[in-house]
Parts: sequence; C-alpha cells; structure tokens
Amino acid sequence: MNRIYRFLVLPLAVLAAAEASGQQAPQLGEASLDKVVKAMTLEEKAMLVVGTGMESMASGSFAVVGQVAKYVPGAAGSTFGIERLGVPPMVLADGPAGLRISPTREGTDDTFYCTHFPIGTLLSSTWNTELVESVGKAIGEEVHDYGVDVLLGPALNIQRHPLCGRNFEYYSEDPLLTGKIAASYVRGVQSNGVGTSIKHFAVNNQETNRQNNDARVSERALREIYLKGFEITVKEADPWTIMSSYNLINGVPASENKDLLTTVLRDEWGYKGMVMTDWFGGTDPVQQVWAGNDLLEPGTMDQYNKVLEGVKNGSISMADLDRNVKNILNLALRTPRFRNEPFSNKPDLETHAEMTRQSALEGMVLLKNDNGTLPLRNVRNVALFGYTSYNFIAGGTGSGNVNRAYTVSLLDGLRNVGFNVDDRLEADYEKCRPAATDGIFDAEVRPAELLPAADVLADMAADNDVAVITLGRISGEFRDRSSDDFMITPSEKAMLDAVTAAFHKVGKKVVVILNIGGVIETASWKDVPDAILCAWQAGQEGGNSVADILSGKESPSGKLPMTFPVYLSDAASSDNFPIDQESAIFVDGTTGAHQDKNVRNIDYTEYQEGIYVGYRWFEKQGLNVSYPFGYGLSYTEFSYSDPVARPRAEGGFTASVTVTNTGDTAGKEVVEVYVAAPKGGLDKPVKELKAFAKTRELQPGESQTLEFEVSAYELASFDEAQDRWETAAGEYIVHFGSSSADIRAKAAFSNARPSAYAVTPGLFERK
Repeated sequence: MNRIYRFLVLPLAVLAAAEASGQQAPQLGEASLDKVVKAMTLEEKAMLVVGTGMESMASGSFAVVGQVAKYVPGAAGSTFGIERLGVPPMVLADGPAGLRISPTREGTDDTFYCTHFPIGTLLSSTWNTELVESVGKAIGEEVHDYGVDVLLGPALNIQRHPLCGRNFEYYSEDPLLTGKIAASYVRGVQSNGVGTSIKHFAVNNQETNRQNNDARVSERALREIYLKGFEITVKEADPWTIMSSYNLINGVPASENKDLLTTVLRDEWGYKGMVMTDWFGGTDPVQQVWAGNDLLEPGTMDQYNKVLEGVKNGSISMADLDRNVKNILNLALRTPRFRNEPFSNKPDLETHAEMTRQSALEGMVLLKNDNGTLPLRNVRNVALFGYTSYNFIAGGTGSGNVNRAYTVSLLDGLRNVGFNVDDRLEADYEKCRPAATDGIFDAEVRPAELLPAADVLADMAADNDVAVITLGRISGEFRDRSSDDFMITPSEKAMLDAVTAAFHKVGKKVVVILNIGGVIETASWKDVPDAILCAWQAGQEGGNSVADILSGKESPSGKLPMTFPVYLSDAASSDNFPIDQESAIFVDGTTGAHQDKNVRNIDYTEYQEGIYVGYRWFEKQGLNVSYPFGYGLSYTEFSYSDPVARPRAEGGFTASVTVTNTGDTAGKEVVEVYVAAPKGGLDKPVKELKAFAKTRELQPGESQTLEFEVSAYELASFDEAQDRWETAAGEYIVHFGSSSADIRAKAAFSNARPSAYAVTPGLFERK
C-alpha cells in the first residue's frame, strides 16, 4: 500500500467506529462549531489540520503542482472532508495571474483553459484600484466556474532587490501601493464567493534557499515595510486565508512564529480567517499548530502522525488544536462546496480575454518618447526585431504561471491592428525559439539575439517606416535572477545599435519594447532608441495590448511601482542579497544544503538597510537613478493646481489637488501623494508615499479635482525603543507628484499634538 493511499483511507476506521456508536452526529452549519468540534475524534482533527497530500507523491515524485483529480485536476491541494459531520473537502489552486489547473483531463476531449491575466507588477503599475478589483473579479469567476474554493494568491511581498526571481508576482517596493493593490485584488476575487490566500507571510524576498533562509530584520523595518502591505490587505479586504512563508524570521520559521501568526496577525490586526503553510513549509508540525498555523499543506503522513503524537504526549494542547480546527471549519462554511453550488467548467474566456487585453493598457509604462515618436499614427510598415517579438512572454514560471489556450505575439498584435509587418526575418526568428526546459519551475533558456546582415538592415530601413525591437526576460519560483539577466546582453546591444544606426541613417525612428517581469539595466543604452515602452508581462493578450498602445488606441498611463537603478550595486540591499549564488532546491521541504547554517545571503540574510528600501534609499543617499519610483510618461501633458492640505481633528490630514489635461490627447494621470515628516525624533525618509489616485480619462482641457484622506496612524513611524507607533507633532509637507522625483505641487499642514499606538512588546527578537 503506497504512502498516499494509506494516508487517505486511514480515517475509514475512525468513521466506522463513530457510526457504530449510533449517535446522531452534529452537522456543520446546523450545530454550533463547538458541538461539531466536540464530536470529532482526535484522528479526524489531525486529518483536518493536515492536507490530503498530492497524488504525485504516491509515485515518489515531488512535483509541487499536485493532481487533485477527484475534484479539480491540476489544483495544488485539498483539505480533508468529514462526511458524517457535513464537513466538505476544499480545493486550493494556484494563482495569482489567473487560475492554474490542468487544461486537459482523462476521459474527455474538452479543454479547461484559464485566462492568463497581467502579472502583479503590471497590475500595480496601473495605480488603479478599481481596475485591479475588476481583474480580481474576473479571476474569481473562473475560480468559481471551475469548482475551486480558494485561490492561492495574491503574492504581495516587497520587491526588496531587483533580482528576486519572484518579483513579477509581487507588486512594489512600497508597502502602501502593495497593500492597496492587493486589497483591491482580494475584494474582486472574493466577490464571487470564493477565497484568496495572501502570500507569502512574511519577508519572502529571495528565492535562493528560500526554505531555509533566515531573514534577519529589525522590528521597525518589519512593521513599516514588510508587514504593512499585509496589514492593509487584512484590514481593508478580509482575505479568507493567509499563507505563511518558507523562510525564517530572526531565527524562527514563519510557519512556526507565534509572534507573527497570532500576536500580530490576530491579536493586533484582528484577523479572523485561516492560516495555511506554503507547500511543504516548516519542519515541526507541533510548533506550527502551537503558533497558529491552522493548515499544513499539501499534507504528509509524517505530519499527521506527529500531530497525533503531540496531543497524546502533551506537546500540543487540545485547546490549540481545536482553535485551528475551528478556523478551518469557519473557512469551510464560506465555500461554494459547503453551499453545494454548481460549477459550469465553462468560464467566459472570450470576455476575460478582452478584459486582460484592456486591463494591461493602463499598466504599461512609457519610459521614453522623444519628439512624439509614439503613437505610430502615420506609420503603416513596421520592421520587427528581437526573438521575443515573435515569442511574447505572458508571465513568469512556476506556480504563478497559467495554463492558457494561447499567447498573442507582438507580431500578431501589430498585424491585428492593421500594421504591415516586414516578414523577411520571420522564418529566422521562428527558428530562434527558447530551449525547452525540464519542468514548470525552470525558466526557459533564452537564445542569443539574431543580428541581421548590414545589407538586410539597410533594405529593411529603406522599406519600413519604423523599427520595433523587443527585449525579453523571464523568471520564476525557486531561483533568483542573475546579474547577467539584469544587464543588456552583448547580442542585444549589438542588435539595438545596428538596427538603430540603420534606421537613423535614413531618418526613421526606433522603438524598444520591454517584455519583462522585473527591473533591468537601462542607463547604458536608453539614449539609443527614440522611444521605450515597458510592457511588462501582460498575459495572454500581451501582443494585442502593446499594439493598442503603439497605435494610439489608448494613451499609456502606467507608472513604475519600483525604482530602476543606474547600477545594480546602487540598490540598498545589494550587499545583502544572494547575487549569482546558487543553492540546492528541495521541493518537499527537506534540508541538505549548507547544514552549518552559516553561509551569508543563503542561510541567512541581514536586512541592514532597515526601512530604506527602494526610493527611500535612493533619496536618502542622493543617488541618481535611471527611472524613479512612480515614473511614467503619457501621450499628453498634465498640470497640477490648487494644492490643499488640512489637518483633521482626530489627527492626520485631508488634501486635494486639481489635475488638468493641457495636451491635445485624452489620457489619465496618477497623482502620488508623498509626505515629509517634521525633523527631529526618529530617523525618517526624505518623504514617503501616503496616498495616490488616478483620474478618469480627461479630454484635452478637462480638469478633475482629486481628494485624499490620511489618518494619524497612517502617518506614524515605529519606535522600537517604545514598542509603539508614533505620529510626531509639527509641520508636515505634502508633495503632489507625477513621480517621486517630479513633484508638481506642495501644501503644508500642522499636526498640533503627537499620537502614539502601543503594540505588544518584545516581539521578533533574534533567536
């Protein structure tokens, strides 16, 4: 009898014993939770807090994406159902760029594709919470239509360093933008009566040795930077579940960290939902139960046995186990499976494809546009370069990927909107495909760029109106990016220089498209082309979305959610990040590499920069950047006027500013509200993002007044010596910016009295 089979049938003996007693079992949803829990056997409780395993484990394979074939093939995991008590199983499936399940199933020729929506970084680049909520709603519809109960997303860790392999799933280097976008996504998904699992809680900022890395970080940085986005999402969106991260925090695994999972999350923030592990996260089930990690996923026989033994020997209290069981049962009560809701297996993929095409438009960031190169209004003939133009990247690899029906290339996107694309290189680029990989967690190997002969380039420059070059990058789970991946490669630079020289020689323009998931180096080459559009990874309709921007169907309105540094070494965390370091991958949570736990930036990482992440660091140090946080151009221009900031009686402030479209094209503008605190007291950043809003589409000459409200608590900084949040008295300067470096208007207000908000003392001390 194999391992998983024994695991799944073990409760049958328990069920038989319960039925033999002749007692009428209380039913979930009819009886009180206390009665249901009291009626459960110890074995049933242990089974409920441990997932049902993964079918791939039965053969000895540890592929992380499971096959919950009984319910939804390709879902990541499920929970144990107790039929006699009316407790349904729950199905958990990957996100966050769309639902991840198997597209094919045994016994049918039907397909079960999902929509690949834009990656998290692109969604945050919209700075549009209403739009993100609508995307979340569409994703949630597919979750419900395919019979899934909880989507494992969104991911909202801070983009601490440019090379984190999973930055494409994350939102920003700033916690406020992160929290507001994540909360909108969660509200959208959960409006369908299905759940989300915000992840990875917390401080999961590198993939190298992620299951064993100890993130050593101050409590101030934790609370102001790394936990703040989660706090905002918990308080504003009530996510049904939270996923604890793999890493340790100051010596304690996150899934075994009671300071994190109980004291901060539940006692201070008031969270009422359920906490689950990341897949195979943590090593000690006894500690996980005690800490408040309710569900262990995907679940193993060893964990089940240790929970049973822990209760029997007293290392797990029945009160702690019952608390976790109740949290799982409360989740079950909210699910479609408990409500016996039918699911169609037929989501509206056509409508959602159009939504992903439109939603991507607002997150694409125009980085450069010399002399009105874009939009291409009087252009018909386009020469297309770069293999990524022909093999567009929808999103990253790993659990953040989506099994979709197609991906629109830029080649097809340009043709779809009416451009004539030169086809003389098409066959060569079709041969220039990325090399195949062994699994979903391996980023495809990108080939060297094709450099056409000089005479071919000369002919193409003569025959076409403009050149478009795409540079691509892909990354994903388990591995961080390399420093070479950050830099423009020699073959890319040779292609860019040669194409630009040929087209400029005959007075033609060159446009570069960045089809990337995270920051790349731009300072050394951005002066070469005439325009640069950062398209990110826009999902399955990516080529169409880029073509819509290039053709002028919509003016770009995206703003960068992170800083583009001049040099990789300029990032504050570069001295404390595993740049070009390798570590073994252990999918099942076992250890093996670096047993001495003493390899810097692999076994442990010092967060020496504290709160100075991203723009906070660059402004503090006065460093030049290639593109600042919040930067993004438009096809039109905007002016700011009538800035106002007023103190509120209860602390904090209200503010407003009027935005006017002063150009000749319709467009939207993001107003970013930064606040500079009074001098003295705690060390503070030069200024910090405290609010933002996006205008509606403004016609030429049209104005809109945007209003903002910020509480005293939202202005506060954390004082470790006093174990409290503090809002100082004094004069605050409110900056209204088009980016962190482009402040268009200012106003001031005075905070008459300080405010303080105490927290639990003595948390997150290094072990």
